[in-house]
Amino acid sequence: MADIVLQTRDLTVRFGGHVAVDHVSCAFATGETTAIVGPNGAGKTTYFNLISGQIPVSEGTVELNGEDITRLSVSDRTGRGIGRAFQLTNLFPNLSVVENVRLVVQAKSKMGLNLWSMADRHTELTDAAMAILERVRLAELAGQKVTELSHGDQRKLEVALLIALDPLVYMFDEPTAGMSVDEAPVVLDLIAELKQDASRTILLVEHKMDVIRTLADRIIVLHNGELAADGPPAEVIASDVVQEAYMGRELADV
Repeated sequence: MADIVLQTRDLTVRFGGHVAVDHVSCAFATGETTAIVGPNGAGKTTYFNLISGQIPVSEGTVELNGEDITRLSVSDRTGRGIGRAFQLTNLFPNLSVVENVRLVVQAKSKMGLNLWSMADRHTELTDAAMAILERVRLAELAGQKVTELSHGDQRKLEVALLIALDPLVYMFDEPTAGMSVDEAPVVLDLIAELKQDASRTILLVEHKMDVIRTLADRIIVLHNGELAADGPPAEVIASDVVQEAYMGRELADV
Protein backbone atom coordinates (compact mmCIF):
# COMPACT_ATOMS: atom_id res chain seq x y z
CA MET A 1 0.00 0.00 0.00
CA ALA A 2 1.27 3.47 -0.91
CA ASP A 3 2.42 5.80 1.83
CA ILE A 4 0.10 8.54 3.06
CA VAL A 5 1.58 11.91 2.11
CA LEU A 6 -1.29 14.25 3.07
CA GLN A 7 -3.99 13.85 5.69
CA THR A 8 -6.75 15.94 7.20
CA ARG A 9 -8.20 15.00 10.57
CA ASP A 10 -11.59 16.42 11.60
CA LEU A 11 -10.81 19.48 9.47
CA THR A 12 -13.38 22.18 10.21
CA VAL A 13 -13.89 25.87 9.49
CA ARG A 14 -16.70 28.14 10.64
CA PHE A 15 -17.65 31.53 9.28
CA GLY A 16 -19.85 33.01 11.97
CA GLY A 17 -22.57 30.44 12.54
CA HIS A 18 -21.98 28.66 9.22
CA VAL A 19 -19.87 25.51 9.13
CA ALA A 20 -18.32 25.48 5.66
CA VAL A 21 -16.18 22.37 6.18
CA ASP A 22 -17.40 20.00 8.86
CA HIS A 23 -14.94 17.54 10.47
CA VAL A 24 -13.56 16.14 7.21
CA SER A 25 -11.04 13.35 7.74
CA CYS A 26 -9.32 12.10 4.62
CA ALA A 27 -5.92 10.62 3.72
CA PHE A 28 -4.21 10.97 0.34
CA ALA A 29 -1.60 8.47 -0.80
CA THR A 30 1.56 9.01 -2.78
CA GLY A 31 0.94 8.52 -6.50
CA GLU A 32 -2.83 8.88 -6.18
CA THR A 33 -5.03 11.30 -8.13
CA THR A 34 -8.17 12.27 -6.20
CA ALA A 35 -11.07 14.25 -7.64
CA ILE A 36 -13.06 16.30 -5.13
CA VAL A 37 -16.62 16.82 -6.32
CA GLY A 38 -19.96 18.03 -5.04
CA PRO A 39 -22.68 20.59 -5.74
CA ASN A 40 -22.01 24.32 -5.62
CA GLY A 41 -21.44 25.47 -2.05
CA ALA A 42 -20.44 21.99 -0.91
CA GLY A 43 -17.13 23.20 0.55
CA LYS A 44 -14.73 21.93 -2.12
CA THR A 45 -12.71 25.11 -2.62
CA THR A 46 -12.87 25.91 1.09
CA TYR A 47 -11.39 22.48 1.82
CA PHE A 48 -8.62 23.29 -0.67
CA ASN A 49 -8.06 26.63 1.06
CA LEU A 50 -7.68 24.92 4.42
CA ILE A 51 -5.13 22.45 3.05
CA SER A 52 -3.03 25.08 1.26
CA GLY A 53 -3.31 27.63 4.09
CA GLN A 54 -5.37 30.41 2.53
CA ILE A 55 -7.77 30.41 5.47
CA PRO A 56 -7.21 29.42 9.13
CA VAL A 57 -8.61 26.20 10.55
CA SER A 58 -11.29 26.30 13.25
CA GLU A 59 -10.77 22.69 14.35
CA GLY A 60 -8.76 19.70 13.24
CA THR A 61 -5.37 19.33 11.58
CA VAL A 62 -3.59 19.18 8.23
CA GLU A 63 -0.61 16.81 8.11
CA LEU A 64 2.08 16.43 5.46
CA ASN A 65 4.27 13.33 5.71
CA GLY A 66 3.10 12.94 9.30
CA GLU A 67 4.01 16.51 10.30
CA ASP A 68 1.30 18.85 11.59
CA ILE A 69 1.34 21.88 9.27
CA THR A 70 -2.01 23.33 10.40
CA ARG A 71 -0.52 26.58 11.69
CA LEU A 72 2.05 27.09 8.94
CA SER A 73 1.76 29.91 6.41
CA VAL A 74 1.03 29.40 2.72
CA SER A 75 4.69 29.97 1.84
CA ASP A 76 5.89 27.51 4.49
CA ARG A 77 3.49 24.85 3.22
CA THR A 78 4.67 25.51 -0.33
CA GLY A 79 8.26 25.07 0.82
CA ARG A 80 7.38 21.71 2.36
CA GLY A 81 5.77 20.43 -0.81
CA ILE A 82 2.17 21.60 -1.21
CA GLY A 83 1.71 23.36 -4.53
CA ARG A 84 -1.51 25.03 -5.57
CA ALA A 85 -1.71 26.55 -9.03
CA PHE A 86 -3.29 29.91 -8.28
CA GLN A 87 -1.05 30.74 -5.35
CA LEU A 88 1.78 31.10 -7.88
CA THR A 89 -0.18 33.05 -10.51
CA ASN A 90 1.10 36.50 -11.45
CA LEU A 91 4.20 36.18 -9.32
CA PHE A 92 5.50 39.24 -11.20
CA PRO A 93 2.72 40.34 -13.59
CA ASN A 94 4.82 42.98 -15.33
CA LEU A 95 7.71 40.62 -16.06
CA SER A 96 7.81 38.24 -18.99
CA VAL A 97 6.43 34.73 -19.02
CA VAL A 98 9.89 33.15 -19.06
CA GLU A 99 11.12 35.41 -16.24
CA ASN A 100 8.21 34.30 -14.07
CA VAL A 101 8.96 30.63 -14.59
CA ARG A 102 12.69 31.18 -14.19
CA LEU A 103 12.17 32.81 -10.81
CA VAL A 104 10.35 29.72 -9.54
CA VAL A 105 13.09 27.47 -10.93
CA GLN A 106 15.62 29.74 -9.26
CA ALA A 107 13.85 29.68 -5.90
CA LYS A 108 13.48 25.90 -6.08
CA SER A 109 17.24 25.60 -6.67
CA LYS A 110 17.87 27.58 -3.45
CA MET A 111 19.50 30.45 -5.33
CA GLY A 112 17.16 33.12 -4.04
CA LEU A 113 14.92 35.48 -6.00
CA ASN A 114 17.30 38.20 -7.22
CA LEU A 115 16.16 38.49 -10.82
CA TRP A 116 18.96 40.59 -12.23
CA SER A 117 22.11 39.39 -10.45
CA MET A 118 21.41 35.78 -11.40
CA ALA A 119 20.57 36.35 -15.06
CA ASP A 120 24.04 36.29 -16.60
CA ARG A 121 25.55 33.66 -14.32
CA HIS A 122 22.83 31.06 -14.50
CA THR A 123 21.67 30.64 -18.06
CA GLU A 124 20.80 27.04 -17.19
CA LEU A 125 17.87 28.39 -15.18
CA THR A 126 16.49 30.12 -18.24
CA ASP A 127 17.01 26.95 -20.25
CA ALA A 128 15.07 24.99 -17.63
CA ALA A 129 12.28 27.58 -17.70
CA MET A 130 12.07 27.41 -21.49
CA ALA A 131 11.85 23.62 -21.34
CA ILE A 132 8.83 23.93 -19.04
CA LEU A 133 7.24 26.51 -21.33
CA GLU A 134 7.67 24.08 -24.21
CA ARG A 135 5.72 21.49 -22.21
CA VAL A 136 2.80 23.87 -21.64
CA ARG A 137 2.84 25.23 -25.21
CA LEU A 138 3.89 28.74 -24.16
CA ALA A 139 7.41 28.90 -25.56
CA GLU A 140 6.36 31.23 -28.36
CA LEU A 141 4.98 33.67 -25.77
CA ALA A 142 8.05 33.54 -23.51
CA GLY A 143 8.86 37.21 -24.01
CA GLN A 144 5.36 38.54 -23.35
CA LYS A 145 4.31 40.07 -20.05
CA VAL A 146 1.91 38.04 -17.95
CA THR A 147 -0.64 40.85 -18.15
CA GLU A 148 -0.69 40.48 -21.95
CA LEU A 149 -1.71 36.81 -21.88
CA SER A 150 -5.20 35.53 -22.60
CA HIS A 151 -7.09 33.83 -19.80
CA GLY A 152 -6.33 30.42 -21.23
CA ASP A 153 -2.63 31.16 -21.50
CA GLN A 154 -2.59 32.45 -17.92
CA ARG A 155 -4.04 29.12 -16.79
CA LYS A 156 -1.30 27.31 -18.72
CA LEU A 157 1.26 29.55 -17.03
CA GLU A 158 -0.18 28.52 -13.65
CA VAL A 159 0.59 24.91 -14.53
CA ALA A 160 4.08 25.89 -15.74
CA LEU A 161 4.83 27.58 -12.41
CA LEU A 162 3.54 24.56 -10.54
CA ILE A 163 5.72 22.22 -12.61
CA ALA A 164 8.71 24.47 -11.88
CA LEU A 165 7.95 24.24 -8.16
CA ASP A 166 7.88 20.42 -8.37
CA PRO A 167 5.77 19.88 -5.20
CA LEU A 168 4.92 16.61 -3.50
CA VAL A 169 1.21 17.46 -3.76
CA TYR A 170 -0.26 19.16 -6.83
CA MET A 171 -3.55 20.97 -6.20
CA PHE A 172 -5.71 21.98 -9.17
CA ASP A 173 -8.96 23.89 -8.55
CA GLU A 174 -11.01 23.62 -11.76
CA PRO A 175 -7.90 23.86 -13.96
CA THR A 176 -9.81 24.29 -17.23
CA ALA A 177 -12.37 26.84 -15.98
CA GLY A 178 -12.83 29.61 -18.54
CA MET A 179 -10.65 27.91 -21.12
CA SER A 180 -11.75 27.33 -24.71
CA VAL A 181 -12.37 23.88 -26.14
CA ASP A 182 -9.03 24.13 -27.95
CA GLU A 183 -7.06 25.23 -24.87
CA ALA A 184 -8.39 22.83 -22.23
CA PRO A 185 -6.81 19.62 -23.60
CA VAL A 186 -3.31 21.09 -23.17
CA VAL A 187 -3.81 21.46 -19.40
CA LEU A 188 -5.53 18.10 -19.06
CA ASP A 189 -2.71 16.40 -20.96
CA LEU A 190 -0.21 18.03 -18.62
CA ILE A 191 -2.07 16.77 -15.55
CA ALA A 192 -2.16 13.30 -17.10
CA GLU A 193 1.61 13.57 -17.65
CA LEU A 194 2.17 14.60 -14.02
CA LYS A 195 0.02 11.66 -12.95
CA GLN A 196 2.62 9.28 -14.40
CA ASP A 197 5.05 10.27 -11.63
CA ALA A 198 4.27 7.77 -8.87
CA SER A 199 6.14 9.91 -6.32
CA ARG A 200 3.65 12.78 -6.58
CA THR A 201 0.04 13.20 -5.44
CA ILE A 202 -2.67 15.15 -7.27
CA LEU A 203 -5.84 16.71 -5.83
CA LEU A 204 -8.33 17.96 -8.38
CA VAL A 205 -11.52 19.97 -7.91
CA GLU A 206 -13.48 19.51 -11.11
CA HIS A 207 -17.09 19.60 -12.32
CA LYS A 208 -16.59 17.91 -15.69
CA MET A 209 -17.26 14.24 -15.19
CA ASP A 210 -15.49 13.17 -18.39
CA VAL A 211 -12.33 14.78 -17.00
CA ILE A 212 -12.79 13.04 -13.66
CA ARG A 213 -13.32 9.64 -15.25
CA THR A 214 -10.16 10.10 -17.33
CA LEU A 215 -7.83 11.34 -14.60
CA ALA A 216 -9.05 10.25 -11.17
CA ASP A 217 -8.09 7.12 -9.27
CA ARG A 218 -10.52 8.06 -6.54
CA ILE A 219 -13.45 10.42 -5.95
CA ILE A 220 -14.46 12.06 -2.71
CA VAL A 221 -17.78 13.89 -2.51
CA LEU A 222 -18.44 16.83 -0.24
CA HIS A 223 -21.96 17.98 0.59
CA ASN A 224 -22.80 20.77 3.03
CA GLY A 225 -19.17 20.66 4.13
CA GLU A 226 -19.28 16.99 5.08
CA LEU A 227 -17.58 14.00 3.48
CA ALA A 228 -20.49 12.23 1.77
CA ALA A 229 -18.70 9.56 -0.29
CA ASP A 230 -15.19 8.27 -0.87
CA GLY A 231 -14.08 5.51 -3.21
CA PRO A 232 -13.15 4.37 -6.72
CA PRO A 233 -14.77 6.48 -9.48
CA ALA A 234 -17.07 3.74 -10.79
CA GLU A 235 -18.31 2.94 -7.28
CA VAL A 236 -18.96 6.57 -6.36
CA ILE A 237 -20.57 7.42 -9.70
CA ALA A 238 -22.88 4.40 -9.38
CA SER A 239 -23.98 5.32 -5.86
CA ASP A 240 -27.68 6.16 -5.80
CA VAL A 241 -27.32 8.52 -2.87
CA VAL A 242 -24.61 10.49 -4.67
CA GLN A 243 -26.52 10.63 -7.94
CA GLU A 244 -29.80 11.64 -6.41
CA ALA A 245 -28.81 13.83 -3.49
CA TYR A 246 -25.43 15.30 -4.30
CA MET A 247 -24.67 15.48 -8.00
CA GLY A 248 -28.03 15.53 -9.69
CA ARG A 249 -28.57 14.75 -13.35
CA GLU A 250 -25.03 15.62 -14.47
CA LEU A 251 -23.56 12.65 -12.60
CA ALA A 252 -26.59 10.41 -13.08
CA ASP A 253 -26.39 10.88 -16.86
CA VAL A 254 -22.77 9.72 -16.86
